[in-house]
Amino acid sequence: MPYLFPPTVPAVAVKGRPDQFPVHRIYCVGRNYAAHAREMGANPDREPPFFFAKPADAIVPGNSRIPYPSRTNNFHHEIELVVAIGKGGRDIAAAQALDHVYGYAVGNDLTRRDLQSDAKDNGRPWDTSKGFDRSAAISAITPAAQSGHLRSGRIWLKVNGQMRQQADLSELIWSVPEIIAELSTFFELQPGDLIYTGTPAGVGALKKGDRIEGGIDGLDELVTTIE
Repeated sequence: MPYLFPPTVPAVAVKGRPDQFPVHRIYCVGRNYAAHAREMGANPDREPPFFFAKPADAIVPGNSRIPYPSRTNNFHHEIELVVAIGKGGRDIAAAQALDHVYGYAVGNDLTRRDLQSDAKDNGRPWDTSKGFDRSAAISAITPAAQSGHLRSGRIWLKVNGQMRQQADLSELIWSVPEIIAELSTFFELQPGDLIYTGTPAGVGALKKGDRIEGGIDGLDELVTTIE
């Protein structure tokens, strides 16, 4: 008879509070900064945003050591603003979308770039390139009541002290309210959902021993190390 184990709910720390934010799903937005779209060989016009997902248990808290993943020789960082959903709904109007936001965090959408490129070339899903173990690093969530709703502010990432990515949240092609509105036409959003909103230009390869620091104005920094 097989053993049955109760599931463990992944959760993210909340800044200044002892409780944690239980994670329901992780949604990600592709190519949401024009310069990054160009560096990936795509047109940055305002076509409807597209989405992909990571499993909830891909979450990795800050100050963690992340093993270099298997089956890749081109492992990339992607710094992102993460939106934590506190109130669910479907077909949410953009004008009311921020009412559904619990808070914000700094995320790193870790990517097996070589597997992603192969999937694109062959018209295959991105799951193995994006949804692998420990692929969703995240800082503590800062409640919107503390940070306000973030419409602008510097977003950046350093590897071993050298700047790799730097932009402003105002450069998002699709804003947070627009992302929530569009995503809620595909899925009924739930409290506990996380949305990684896209990365600016400057993505690049990581190697064992690299120390990654990333930040967004007004939020806790995210620090991880590749081992």
